[in-house]
Amino acid sequence: MPEFIESPTIIEAPGNIPKIIKEFIGCVNSSNREVSIAKMESPAGWKEPGQTPEFDEYTVVLKGTLFAETKAKTYKINAGQAITIQKGEWVRYSTPGGAEYIAVCLPAFTPDTVHRDAE
Repeated sequence: MPEFIESPTIIEAPGNIPKIIKEFIGCVNSSNREVSIAKMESPAGWKEPGQTPEFDEYTVVLKGTLFAETKAKTYKINAGQAITIQKGEWVRYSTPGGAEYIAVCLPAFTPDTVHRDAE
């Protein structure tokens, strides 16, 4: 049965400066634990602690540039590009010039399964 989602839930994001997370599908907005889909609006200069999540994360950049630092390499993902981070892989995201992007997590993102580094 279809489920119409009228609007996202705004979720507080960790990081050095505020970032807007608009969760459309996921544990908070639609009680879906299988997948989460959120739009991120990340300001210039934002960075978050590293994390080793228990979910796969698929990210598509809509505007600006997202950086994804892994143990092996730092990736620069521009508008129109995407990156996949596999569960169990350490990553730290940042947006030195600002970015908007869609993140899809399988299973859904939860604070208990992201495993952020201590700041």
